[in-house]
Amino acid sequence: MKLVLFDCDGTLVDSQHVIVEAMTRAFTRAGLIVPPRPAVLGIVGLSLVEAMRRLGDEDPAFPAEALAELYREAFRELRAESGFVEPLFPGVRAVLDELAAREDVLLGIATGKSQRGVAAVLSHHGLEGRFITIQTADDAPSKPHPAMVLQASEATGIAPRDTVLIGDTSFDMVMARAAGARALGVTWGYHAPALLTEAGAERLIDQAEDLIPAMEQFWGGAA
Repeated sequence: MKLVLFDCDGTLVDSQHVIVEAMTRAFTRAGLIVPPRPAVLGIVGLSLVEAMRRLGDEDPAFPAEALAELYREAFRELRAESGFVEPLFPGVRAVLDELAAREDVLLGIATGKSQRGVAAVLSHHGLEGRFITIQTADDAPSKPHPAMVLQASEATGIAPRDTVLIGDTSFDMVMARAAGARALGVTWGYHAPALLTEAGAERLIDQAEDLIPAMEQFWGGAA
């Protein structure tokens, strides 16, 4: 049995426009200069307070916790507005369908989102019940700490060596390798391919339909 863990933002769904807008509203309401778009996308995947700390250059006086709450409020507003969308990336649904139909694979999520945020994404896309374990910023230290992977392993009884983490950021790759899991990077997300490789990605995937073949190569033909 194998465990396939997916990151959410930048891997399953394209939420960059919503993230940037929520960050813009949060910083504006706090009376602070809004970080440039590349800086915002560079911290996607971290837990919210840790992301704010990095945007504040780790300054102890930077109001990271207050900004995190302002961001949560802004994101809730955006989710309630007409036109809100966090679309699945092309080909992702077909991959999830194929993996969910297999008897030798369990699916999970490891994300910097909250449980509430993940539930909203899964509900919107009709993916409830697909993932047997969902590890979030509510449950573990921020990526790249390996806790999310290790907790998913404990919850499913599948060892890290039989686990692959699929993600789009360097934080995902470092987390996977630190936990003893396989690290598979996707290039359609928010970190540059070179960053994924430097962080320990064993392979980079450019399109969703190549994910399952890559995992089968990892595991000698049996995903």
